[in-house]
Amino acid sequence: MHNNKEICGFDIGDMVIMNSYPSEDQINWGGNDNPKGLIELNKPYKVSNIDVHTWHTKINLEGIKGQFNSISFNLA
Repeated sequence: MHNNKEICGFDIGDMVIMNSYPSEDQINWGGNDNPKGLIELNKPYKVSNIDVHTWHTKINLEGIKGQFNSISFNLA
């Protein structure tokens, strides 16, 4: 079992924010969804799922459809 806090810095149930939109490469790495138009910058969102892969980690946010590259988020 993975320790999400060690891998991406937060866990399911934590509040996270996106300070800036990711690059196209960060979006495309592993087939992540584009957060533009879905996620407001600097607005807190609750993590509903964390999907750890070998080279990247995807997260889901409560009330937002899609999976996003965890590297784009920080704890709120």
